[in-house]
Amino acid sequence: MSRPAVPKAHSAAAHSAGVTMKRFSSILIANRGEIAVRIAHTAHRLGYRVVAVYSDADAQALHVRAADQAIRIGPPAPHDSYLNIPAILAAAQQSGADAVHPGYGFLAENPDFAQAVLDAGMVWIGPTPEAILAMGNKAQAKRLMHQAGVACVPGYDGELQDDATLRAQAHDIGYPLMIKATAGGGGRGMRLVACSAEFDAALASARSESLAAFGEASVLLERAVPEPRHVEIQVFADTQGHVVHMGERDCSVQRRHQKLIEEAPSPALAGERGRQLRRRMGDMAVAATRAVRYCGAGTVECLLDAQGNFYFMEMNTRLQVEHPVTEALTGYDLVEWQLRVAQGEALPETSQGEILRRFEAGGHAVEVRLCAEDPAHHFLPQSGRLLAWQPSTQVRVEHALEPGADISPYYDSMLAKLVAHGPDRATACQSLADALRSSTALGVRTSQSFLAACLEHPVFAGGQANTGFIAAHKDAVLATDQRLRTPLAALLLYAMRAQQLGHDPTAVALPLPWQVPMRFVLDGEAAVAALQALGGSRYRVVCGGVTEDFTVLTAGKANLRVAGDGGTVSIACVLDQATVYASVAGHQTVVTDKTLASPERGSPATAGSIRAPMAGRIVALHVAVGQAVTKGTPLVVLEAMKMEHPSAAPMDALVARVCTEQGAQVAAGSLLIELVQTP
Repeated sequence: MSRPAVPKAHSAAAHSAGVTMKRFSSILIANRGEIAVRIAHTAHRLGYRVVAVYSDADAQALHVRAADQAIRIGPPAPHDSYLNIPAILAAAQQSGADAVHPGYGFLAENPDFAQAVLDAGMVWIGPTPEAILAMGNKAQAKRLMHQAGVACVPGYDGELQDDATLRAQAHDIGYPLMIKATAGGGGRGMRLVACSAEFDAALASARSESLAAFGEASVLLERAVPEPRHVEIQVFADTQGHVVHMGERDCSVQRRHQKLIEEAPSPALAGERGRQLRRRMGDMAVAATRAVRYCGAGTVECLLDAQGNFYFMEMNTRLQVEHPVTEALTGYDLVEWQLRVAQGEALPETSQGEILRRFEAGGHAVEVRLCAEDPAHHFLPQSGRLLAWQPSTQVRVEHALEPGADISPYYDSMLAKLVAHGPDRATACQSLADALRSSTALGVRTSQSFLAACLEHPVFAGGQANTGFIAAHKDAVLATDQRLRTPLAALLLYAMRAQQLGHDPTAVALPLPWQVPMRFVLDGEAAVAALQALGGSRYRVVCGGVTEDFTVLTAGKANLRVAGDGGTVSIACVLDQATVYASVAGHQTVVTDKTLASPERGSPATAGSIRAPMAGRIVALHVAVGQAVTKGTPLVVLEAMKMEHPSAAPMDALVARVCTEQGAQVAAGSLLIELVQTP
């Protein structure tokens, strides 16, 4: 298939870097997953050749097949592959790529990588290394913003980083306060500290996580703004001096300081007062962008308090995960803008008035990040095989998934982004909630039903959510996530097993006088039931003294539709060996057949068995054999999916065994430490 000609490069001198822009025709995408697929889509539409890179974990990944050429860059661990600058540069040279797009995450905000790309004679599709360096360090960025007259959150961003100085500065700032890594983003190295007694432990944890994620342990301190909204401004600049903003996005719904739901416009910027506030925030973002002679896409992130005061937090010198929200309102393709600016062209639209007109007339858009994580257990990331994947076709879905894909413990837990656009906020939010409930993702736990419930929660629906929304309403949201009733789970298991043996559960010829005994585990809890076929497609299940009759209306390898006492239920399901993974309106349930299994012998795991919650790497080991610990004492820290997961002593105890060491790679469920309770 032929492609349109590559856009012509502009020959003007680069305003921000003082160099002549270079034409390019082949783009290496130094990233993976959905953002690599997203960039490839626009690049192909514009006629560019696309080169992908991949680690051993991603050899069969969708982003590899979305490219014209793909090159291996190393083993699964990010520092050996997607953070391996020499390997990526070698791949670019091998492929003949003459430009590099970093996506977001990994090396996207690494000035050394940007400079290395330029030194190799290629085009860097992003801001200059100098701009990345200036804004990539949060402390330095705040100092620059102070000089530019931009309001910042009060705090400490000095170079002295010893414990005593930071402790004293924290006392002067007052509690509660935030500790933030000066490097990177994505919530890594960020801790909320409520009181002085928590400061030392929070500081150590923030430093450790920052060092692991960004190779830099320095931090800054900020006064915690009470119940703020997280509002960010999308900016764009070209090489000819044009700087514009594209309105705001509200990203207040977060967990672990990482965004879950993003929307535009912000509910806080409604009416004429909101329009005026949008213009003031936009002017601030443009001033911040000009202050560092910026070029390309960027985002100025702010905290907005209840009185309408806003404070600069940081600038992300890259494309954002949530950029489709802005695209939905304005109709612009932001990746296309990036490519055109990198070729030396002027911004496709330089009129700030026209951009704001599009934004304010564009209705409403909302995005959720669907993650492989368990919201009921502190959002613990999940890894494993995605056995079934069928996203909604009613909204925009960006992903790099397919049934059978491996969800690796080495990378971020985000699986996909779902984006709904409507004439008003209520319509967009309800469309997105419906899309989440109609999508199927089975095999690993996801945040699917949790996100749908968040969208429908009255506080969010009323436009009142701030950054404390999850902390305040998590339990209420989780309470809506109901697993299958035990009798229905028994019928589901029986029907799936029957199909596996070649029987049709909708056509039992005659009623059977006997009951089929069943033993199974339902979401980790043992259960027993007795099932009797009543003839045709009718069944009776007896469980715990409760009897319930069902009619199987339809049955397939991936779905079951049942009528029972609670009405008609449609179940998306998949059988993997002896386990059924099922979803009803996005609520996920796991049922494992134990009917023919031998009874488990031996004592169950005790509270003194500290096991790995998921596959990962041991980055800290705080205890040794024979050491006495008290309840809450830090024991071990596991790093997985770009986050640290600490484990603490559940009781006063002695350390009887240490079964791992710092730096070790461990499997999910591995015994790490064994404790013996002390009297």
